[in-house]
Amino acid sequence: MEEVVIEKLVHGGQGIGTLADGRKVFVWNALPGERVGVCIIKKKRSYAEAIAEEIITASPERIEPEEDNYLATSPWQMMTFEAENRYKKSIAEELFAHEKVKFPGLSETTHNNRPWQYRNKMEYSFWGDDEGLHLALYRRGSHGKQIVQGSKLAMPTVDAAAEAVLAELQRLNVRAGELKTIIVRSGQDGTSVASLFVKPESFPELTLPAGLKGLRVYHSNPKSPASVPTKLLYELGDVRLQDSLVTKQFTYDSDSFFQVNIPVFEQALERIKAHCDEPVITDMYAGVGSIGLGVANEAVDLIELDPATAAMARVNAKKSGLNARVVEVSTEQALDYIKPDRPVIFDPPRAGLHAKVVERALDHGPSKVVYLSCNPATQARDLALLQHKYQVIDFQVFNFFPRTPHIETLAILQRTH
Repeated sequence: MEEVVIEKLVHGGQGIGTLADGRKVFVWNALPGERVGVCIIKKKRSYAEAIAEEIITASPERIEPEEDNYLATSPWQMMTFEAENRYKKSIAEELFAHEKVKFPGLSETTHNNRPWQYRNKMEYSFWGDDEGLHLALYRRGSHGKQIVQGSKLAMPTVDAAAEAVLAELQRLNVRAGELKTIIVRSGQDGTSVASLFVKPESFPELTLPAGLKGLRVYHSNPKSPASVPTKLLYELGDVRLQDSLVTKQFTYDSDSFFQVNIPVFEQALERIKAHCDEPVITDMYAGVGSIGLGVANEAVDLIELDPATAAMARVNAKKSGLNARVVEVSTEQALDYIKPDRPVIFDPPRAGLHAKVVERALDHGPSKVVYLSCNPATQARDLALLQHKYQVIDFQVFNFFPRTPHIETLAILQRTH
């Protein structure tokens, strides 16, 4: 074990220090100013990754984590909530400064002062031993699993639903080797649904547990490590949920993309709506339509590639009271919907905007661009290009995922020429 002094926190959530051989090391479970003993978990020629297993000199911002397995799901449990929000702001500022993006001065990170029990969605793996079947999560830095009793990040109804499905699987003596994961979602009213991913192409018929509105059971290719549907084996009950966002009702199901922290997402929607007073807007990467339908005044085009998610967007569009159209195609194939006469909303995946999308915005630029990002590093890259013809007039950091290093950033851009 080597001693390292931590210089700062970097995007991704690790502390950075220098090993005795001069290589930089990215360290989990470490805070700026701490001297720690590290265990190397990954070695590269120019850098290494590690976990701090001994805190020799602790930061005054360090606190005792709430969970033993915190490094797997929420590695910032070991700092105060105040420090977490401050670090998220400073990391975002550094990323945008590196790309020379100019924006107004930042206020404090937006959150709702609720660092626990906020997640409306969780995914658990399984573990089997002599005592039976258990919920589990992977340990960071290894392929091993750790038995868990739910998560302190999850809404209680999420964990209750996961435990209910687990009990049904135990009743049928299902082995852990037959299972991949379970994804559970809860609405704000506590109603829960789930999708269970299994390896066999046939699976025993489960009884829908009490407290669960609906359950899908999918065969998922065992050769793929990811829990993706290969074939729907059967469905029990109703897997649709409803939630309200800025006074509008949205429908989504156990497999749809929907924000996991509704109260903080609503704060972002209100900020977006304040800048979208034009009659027609375009919402790219629209998902079930939560942003576009939530902020539009008269009409909106919703661009969404995934068929199942687009189906939910159509349900929401129909009941929105707006002139709303769902276009089932990728954003890169819907460039004609980026028009000079209307604002465009981008909420892309972590990879950010495709080069064609940036080029279209620059050449046929809408008067306003709204860009909500789950990865400020790629957003900074994109804004560095867009600022050739746009100015950032509003920028804010949001803490959608407390106790984790994930950062959400919102930029509002106004066309200058």
